[in-house]
Amino acid sequence: MTLNHLFDLTVRTRPREVALEFYDSDKVLRTVSFEEVFLRSRRMVSVLQSRGVRTGDRLCVYLANSVGMIDLYLACVAMGVIFVPINVLYREREIGHILRDCEPMAVIVDGDVPAEGAVLWRLPALLAEASRASAEVALPSLDGDDAAAIIYTSGTTGTSKGAVLTHNNFAVNAINLNACWRIDESDRLLLALPLFHVHGLGNGLHCWLAAGCRLRLLERFDHRQAVDMFLDFRPTVFFGVPTMYVRLLEMPEEPAGEIGGFMRLFVCGSAPLPTQVLEEFNAKFAHIILERYGMTATLMNISNPYVGERRPGAVGLPLPGISVEVRDADGRVLPAGSAGELYVRGPNVFARYWRNPQATRAAFDDRGYFRTGDIGVRSADGYYTLQGRRSDLIISGGFNIYPREIEEFLAGQEGVREAAVAGVPDTIRGEVPVAYLVCDGDVDASALEDRCRSAFASFKIPRAFVRVPALPRTALGKVQKHLLPPVERGIA
Repeated sequence: MTLNHLFDLTVRTRPREVALEFYDSDKVLRTVSFEEVFLRSRRMVSVLQSRGVRTGDRLCVYLANSVGMIDLYLACVAMGVIFVPINVLYREREIGHILRDCEPMAVIVDGDVPAEGAVLWRLPALLAEASRASAEVALPSLDGDDAAAIIYTSGTTGTSKGAVLTHNNFAVNAINLNACWRIDESDRLLLALPLFHVHGLGNGLHCWLAAGCRLRLLERFDHRQAVDMFLDFRPTVFFGVPTMYVRLLEMPEEPAGEIGGFMRLFVCGSAPLPTQVLEEFNAKFAHIILERYGMTATLMNISNPYVGERRPGAVGLPLPGISVEVRDADGRVLPAGSAGELYVRGPNVFARYWRNPQATRAAFDDRGYFRTGDIGVRSADGYYTLQGRRSDLIISGGFNIYPREIEEFLAGQEGVREAAVAGVPDTIRGEVPVAYLVCDGDVDASALEDRCRSAFASFKIPRAFVRVPALPRTALGKVQKHLLPPVERGIA
């Protein structure tokens, strides 16, 4: 069974039910049925086939959330074309690496894109062609182990690797979440997460289509419109990241109470949720946010229960079919209460890194367990709590930042001898990056920031540049980031 079979169950049983709500380019709210979602995707298949796209080809998309992006994804799934979403905050340097690595047939865009030399197809043109195309198309026979998407995730070396996610990976993830979180056709899902991120694509889109519930898709989360959006749509389920929940706490008491009355489930992931936020949210909305733990390469691994204790600070229990072990540096399984690296195994775990067999071999042990790089502890009753990364990953507003990429760039700038980037707490984004610099002379921090903005996505830009006489190191020369000075000292 592939994703096509899973989605067909919904289309065939609920063809005329409203599937999707979205705002068009004129800010008018539109609705389409499940049958229309299906037909739109098949017309897009016709367009892509006419342009020479075939099974196994890669198509990159550099798009904000839209019904057109859904059309493209479902068309790729139907054709066996590998969907490669690109973060719309990425700059030319980051995009260039992805394009060189996956060698897509084209990049589909809806505006300017910093990708010199790439073959660009404009989404408005594709949609116009699709409106005139036939929905009667010939499709290949696919297998559940066929690749559905390549999602790029930064590695500890700073080099982005493409995780190949299969039809089976996405299908198992959706079935697990719908079963464990009780998502069904009666729900109303408000989705403001970006579809270029695995949280929005892997959880939001697939749970919606597998359950047959009603979805309102937003281009982005805007906390200034949150009250109106919740009260107008009256969702029962909301997927968010900690930054969104911090913003929702700014909502006045009266609408918060009303929203809490019709909501069924708030889910949080992509970054740790501070216990204080969870407690304040419960006091204001009368809901305990359900925390879970997943990764780009594995989708969802662990979740607090829908029915039962949602333990503050913990990410919960392994989902059905997923095995989790806590191991020490030598690979030995540790008892409850001991901190170690989390290893996971299950049908949710990605197939391989795209064209990178060496990295794939290094990522798995001989029993098929994936080395997550996350440090965690299992309680005596089976709940897992995360304690950070084995590497020095920074998670800012749900986006991953690997410092080495920024450090290497900064170290190549005139006047900078050494650079270290670390995360510091931030009330809105959870963490933000700060750069510590050893300089040979005067360095203009604003000019340095401008150069970073030309090279990186906005969430990767250091929020401060701190000059230090030397970086604290171990006897073997490793930088000890926990000994770096507080941000308020020595900002350049």
